[in-house]
Amino acid sequence: MSTQPKSTRKWWALALIAAAQFMVIMDTSIIGVALPQMQSDLGFSQEGLTWVFNAYVIAFGGLLLLGGRLSDLFGARRVFSAGWLILLIGSVVAGAAGNVAVELAGRAVQGAGAALIAPSALTLLMMLFGSTQKEMTKALSIYGAAAPAGGTAGVFLGGVITEYTSWPWVFYLNIPIAVVALIATPFLMPNAPARTGSIDFLGALAVTAGLAVGVFGIVRAPDVGWGSGQTWLALAVSAALLGAFVLIQSKRREPLVRLGIFKAPNLGAANIAQLVLGAAWIPMWFFLNLYLQQVLGYSAFPAGAALLPMTIFVMLGMIVVAPRAMARFGAKAMIVAGLLVLGIGLGWMSLIRPTGNFWVDVLPASLVAAAGMTLAFIPSLGTAISAARPEEGGLASGIVNVSYQVGSAVGLAVMTAIAAVFGADQLGDLTELTNGFSAVFLGAAAIAVVGAGITAVVMRSPKVDESETARSSVNS
Repeated sequence: MSTQPKSTRKWWALALIAAAQFMVIMDTSIIGVALPQMQSDLGFSQEGLTWVFNAYVIAFGGLLLLGGRLSDLFGARRVFSAGWLILLIGSVVAGAAGNVAVELAGRAVQGAGAALIAPSALTLLMMLFGSTQKEMTKALSIYGAAAPAGGTAGVFLGGVITEYTSWPWVFYLNIPIAVVALIATPFLMPNAPARTGSIDFLGALAVTAGLAVGVFGIVRAPDVGWGSGQTWLALAVSAALLGAFVLIQSKRREPLVRLGIFKAPNLGAANIAQLVLGAAWIPMWFFLNLYLQQVLGYSAFPAGAALLPMTIFVMLGMIVVAPRAMARFGAKAMIVAGLLVLGIGLGWMSLIRPTGNFWVDVLPASLVAAAGMTLAFIPSLGTAISAARPEEGGLASGIVNVSYQVGSAVGLAVMTAIAAVFGADQLGDLTELTNGFSAVFLGAAAIAVVGAGITAVVMRSPKVDESETARSSVNS
């Protein structure tokens, strides 16, 4: 097969790449509406429910850097296919689980598959469209829309599946899609020769374990106490493992992450923005689901349908509005404005009431929050992946995905702890539940606003690049 598919074929390839990004993010959210049924059937505690999410996200986020490195060494197409196969296996295990341990194991395997899919998909996109700025802008817009749209669409699909079948089908849904992807990949995707080099498995183990222990300590803190020895021990071990990861990277000749890559202009700032977006956005949909079901009394399907307007809004905004706005205003202005708008939407959402309703308490605030995500996501993603050298495309893809997923995992863990402190663990008490959820939305709003401030201070405005983007947008 040639390195570059024909013109029509590469747009079909983009459809598969976007579908892959949609899927790996959807798998973080599709379980949201199904959580109450899973809790009843498998015996999860209220706090333990977050591990259905965290098991996936920790494996996903912790192994993304390894996935990016494998993509650079063995070729993105091979790693892309391997990821789909592992995701398929994990989906079967998670759907067939009969207890908590098997369920979490299946979710972790799903996350490992996603960790191979996500960076290789972005690398394939760069291989297909990176030579032309006009096509790259369009492709990146479609790819960018797939991530937040997958997150919110997962909520809707989870509601439909849970209402009319049963919760295992939120995992079985992946199986036919994975089979189609495995069949189509050899025909659609460009091939790249394998390169020589070593794989830093020790570094991958250190960063994954460090993230897992840290999230575990934060999630457990409300039960055992923030000042307890268990909490501080977990956080100390996490810090030690993450510090060991940095040390390993600085000593190895072929590290998992070349630390010098962070000297690239705006790479760090763009990844901070992605981390903040994950930390604010994911807790929002997680606890908004619980508010709809546990406070407003929605069943699975109406709860999912209630967030469908956000999905449509995000998809249209990412594809139609965001690229043109970025060409006019530049990446920095878009990211800062987007995070501020996201913070406003979340702050508005914190005004939810125990006797509220969808039209007043959910819809307006959720659309404002979605507008903020729409403005900030593509500029921060595009800035992050364009900052690296071409031969480190897989690494840059892995880093930006790690930033979003780490933000998601840590943000959800912290907000779960905050929710418990403010009463969200009091099932059946609508006032206490609402107070807990409101505290989460206010905390997420604070994260978004602080992120906007950091971006405004540390991100540069590359005048030349923005003018080129503007000319490309006019030509398109």
